[in-house]
Amino acid sequence: MPDAPKPAEHPVVFVKGRGAGSNRPSRYVKDEWDEAADFDPATRRTEVTERQAKSLLNKNESPDLSFDTTINPYQGCEHGCVYCFARPTHAYLNLSPGLDFETKLFAKVNAAEVLRKELGRKGFDPGIVALGASTDAYQPIDRHYAIARQILAVLAEFDVAVGITTKSALVTRDLDILAPMAKKGLVRVHMSVPTLDHELSRRLDPRANSPTRRLQAIEELTAAGVPVAVYIAPVIPLLNEHEIEAILEACAERGATQALYTILRLPREVRDLFAEWLRRWYPEKASEVWRLIQAMHEGRDYDPSFVRRMVGTGTRARALGERFDAAAARLGLTFPGRTLNTSLFRSRGAGPEPQGSLF
Repeated sequence: MPDAPKPAEHPVVFVKGRGAGSNRPSRYVKDEWDEAADFDPATRRTEVTERQAKSLLNKNESPDLSFDTTINPYQGCEHGCVYCFARPTHAYLNLSPGLDFETKLFAKVNAAEVLRKELGRKGFDPGIVALGASTDAYQPIDRHYAIARQILAVLAEFDVAVGITTKSALVTRDLDILAPMAKKGLVRVHMSVPTLDHELSRRLDPRANSPTRRLQAIEELTAAGVPVAVYIAPVIPLLNEHEIEAILEACAERGATQALYTILRLPREVRDLFAEWLRRWYPEKASEVWRLIQAMHEGRDYDPSFVRRMVGTGTRARALGERFDAAAARLGLTFPGRTLNTSLFRSRGAGPEPQGSLF
């Protein structure tokens, strides 16, 4: 691959059900890392550590994102998406952004309690909340913990506007909360559907629901009156780029009314993990895929600049955006933006007047 990461010197083994093929060491503990002592992807099991969160709502500082605060009930994600931009956060825990990220998870079991206190602060206004902005709130372990449901119940209690990003049909479990919120304009689900190809899906996000099940979830949400935006992320040259129109059509047929996309993002350790993945599964395409990735970032593997990190730059990136916009317009899939109702929120400590506005 031109100017791509060199093959790793550490063990790289891909197994069914896991996205990463290695446990690349955290950039903070390289000198003391003993990877061989804890690396066997074939026998590695998911471990969940329960934590007591001190705070839950995080303010969004990125101007290219259409929400104000975020909630992430879990750290790490069992879906195992090799491209996940959140993988580098595991380095702050002295864990690997590789296999550790998808097997050593942390659950904020007191999330609902903390959230209620934060929303109750006098004069506080959360604006639009993004649930699962970093890791998926409806990942498999939520079947046991149901923290996403507990959080939704509190948000509904306070009439908080919330956008949910997920690739899990588990979100339909909470239709009894979501449907009443939707009637008030408080909620939208962004269903991530990067491919309709089941084989590619099993490799990209091995423990997430199949494309077929995600489409069914869109249909179920829509039937219950919950608006759905299809989220094509990431768009990867030569692998799923050609599917844009087909994905939008399939989701529109099931009731999705809005759409958005982002191109592949490769911050920090994600770059090398994706390179390992690409060499393993698509060796004949790897060099050209990498060349095209760089073509959309002015010759670099990744551009972290706001806006450009999402849609890229250059002729190829513009052409991709034009294709997406044309297909979305043809299918009536408008860009969602800030359309959720923020006028109903009222902090229980702030008096009777509602805060916020309708965007």
